[in-house]
Amino acid sequence: MDKKVKGIIIIAFAFLLPVIIIANYDAVKAYDWSSLGYVGIFIVMFLTSATVILPLPGLAVATVAGTVANPILIGISGGIGSALGEITGYLTGYGGSQIINGNNVKEYEKIRKMLTEKDRTFIMLFLFSLIPNPLFDVAGIIAGSIKYPAWKFFLACALGKIIKITIFAYLGYLTISSFLF
Repeated sequence: MDKKVKGIIIIAFAFLLPVIIIANYDAVKAYDWSSLGYVGIFIVMFLTSATVILPLPGLAVATVAGTVANPILIGISGGIGSALGEITGYLTGYGGSQIINGNNVKEYEKIRKMLTEKDRTFIMLFLFSLIPNPLFDVAGIIAGSIKYPAWKFFLACALGKIIKITIFAYLGYLTISSFLF
């Protein structure tokens, strides 16, 4: 298969899920995710990470969930769901690497340099996913565009997000639950 056609297919796939979610936004928003427990946390965190367009407050959900459920299990289920959702950005970069590499955007170049210098891609992806910031989507796109192995991307992302979500769930447990109970 031609590389250009393959790239278009990958980009189309990466954008298909967010388009479906956006088209069904009211149903997604209205659904009672709490009835699903840890699976619900997984789904919410997946949806939050799969698209930057849909404003789902994933960390807020994890924080509140920490008041009624085990923060470690929230971190694991939410972190894995979030890491899987980040694959859409990775696939966008992977499929559109020729387009992305041709544009010289300042922020893109800074993050690209951080990820590719001195073979520290894994640790930088881990740190980007650990710290709450909107730049992780850019880091995921760059990881895809430099053809960083998908399994390493997922592992770095999952480890960082599991730790981050566990921390937020514990914050909910320690703060919000003390006001409610």
